[in-house]
Parts: sequence; C-alpha cells; structure tokens
Amino acid sequence: MRANFIFSEVWIGLRRNLTMTIAVIITVAVGMAMLGVGLMINTQVSMMKDFWYDKVEISVFLCNKGSAIPACKGKAITAEQTKALQDQIKQLPGVKKDGVFYENQAEAYKNFQQSYASNKALVDATKVEDMPTSFRIKLVDPDNYQPVIQAVEGQPGVSQVTNHKDLIGNFFDMLDTLRWGALVVAVVLVLAAALLIGNTVRLSAYNRRRETGIMRLVGASNLYIQLPFVMEGMIAGLIGGVVAAVFLILAKVFIFEELARYLAIGSQLGWDSVASVIMGTLGIGVVICVLASFITLRRYLRV
Repeated sequence: MRANFIFSEVWIGLRRNLTMTIAVIITVAVGMAMLGVGLMINTQVSMMKDFWYDKVEISVFLCNKGSAIPACKGKAITAEQTKALQDQIKQLPGVKKDGVFYENQAEAYKNFQQSYASNKALVDATKVEDMPTSFRIKLVDPDNYQPVIQAVEGQPGVSQVTNHKDLIGNFFDMLDTLRWGALVVAVVLVLAAALLIGNTVRLSAYNRRRETGIMRLVGASNLYIQLPFVMEGMIAGLIGGVVAAVFLILAKVFIFEELARYLAIGSQLGWDSVASVIMGTLGIGVVICVLASFITLRRYLRV
C-alpha cells in the first residue's frame, strides 16, 4: 500500500468538499463541546454532592417570646424544655454521637451577619433578639432523615424543623436538569455530525467513482479503497475535537473558574477533570467520524 497515494487522495477529497468538511468540523466541534460541558457539569455536581453530603444537617428552630409561628403560641421555650429536647435528640437512632449542637441567639446573629453581609439594610434592621435559638443535628446517614424529623416535630418549644438536604436538593436538581439538557443537545449535534460526515463521504465517493472503479478492476483491496475516505472523516473529527477542546478550556476559565469563587474549597472542578473530559470527547469525536465514514462508504460502494 502506497502511503503517498493514500494521503494524496485524502487531500483531494478534503479540497473538493471543502464546504462540507468545514460544516462537519463545526458540527463536531459544537457537539463535542456541548458533550464536554455536560460531562464537566456532571463532574462538578458530583464533587459538590460528595463535599456537602457529610455536612448535611437538620436544624431544629426553637420558639422565641412573641413568635408568630402557631406552634409557639407566642411563648418562648423554657430552659427545662430545651434541656429535655436536647437529651431526647441525642438518644434518637441515626443521630451521630456528639452530633447535636446548640446555637444561641448571639451565635445565630453572627452567622446571619456573615451570610447576609452584602445586604447591609437587612442586617441593620435585624436585632440579636430577633434570631431564633436552634439545635443543629448531624446524621449518620443524611438520606435517613425522616425518623429524626418526625420525632422532633411537634415537641414543646419547637417552632420549625428544616432539613438542609431539602434546601440544597433544589439547587442540585437544577444542575442535574442543566446537565441532562446539555447532554441531550450534544447527542443531537453528534447525530447531525454523523449525517454530515456520511453525506461528505458519499459526495466524495461519487466525485471519485471513476478512480475507485479502476482500483477495483485492478484488484485493489477493500481497505485500500476505503482508507482515504475514512481518513477524511477521521481528520475532520480530529480537527473538530481540537476546536471543542479550546471551547472547553474557555468554559473552564470563564464559567467554572467564576463559579469556583462561590464554592467551598474541595468541591471545585480541577484541571485534571477537564483534561479527562477533553481526551474523552476528542476520542468520541474521532470514533464517531470514522464509524460514520466506514458505514456510509461500505453501503455506497458495495466493496
């Protein structure tokens, strides 16, 4: 097999179908970039879930004097009720040993100031006595929170019980929707790229039908005839994958790096994950292009 002939045929095919080749490259680039972003979002969501999983708590808010919550009836919880509730919570199955923490009004106000530091008007309008006291409960299994909540709700002096997993769960659901949306769009674009590749190979084979006919008459093997067309698809896929890699690097710098400013250390997407996604999408792009070229050519030439 003469390598010079193969590469010359590849160059001729790419040059004759330049517009279609550019369309294939762009489609592959966009499809692989969307697939890569979906995978990066998937990795980021998984890292955030793993990071926050052990930090999920249940907050049991206690009644303050004059509270408008019906369960409190305007009365504050007494010291005896607070002590009894704390002992009860510690004995509940599923609660971590030394996993019950009491937060008084001063501590609650300090945390409130830190959380809403950007809203100075709200902080200035809020006083220490407005803050509710609470218990923070750490669980052995954050997924098994219902028994603890059911045991605490309705107890004397309890105004409200909040599961932190429910609060961050909505955020994770939104990210999951975004992830699956990106993956669906990517699959559609990848299928469009495969169809474009098939059309490009079919057009290239038609333009060179005389050359391929002569090659078959002189006894050229199937591989020898098919290889230039398959290499055209592979080159288009490789270039599209490289362009997609550039898009993914830009997404990491301008999107995920900005997002990392608001995430806790240890839950941020690293460059090693981005490199793995780039290598994966590059390989997928090339494989899809090669398969689309091979299948289309086999059906068209009947060799």
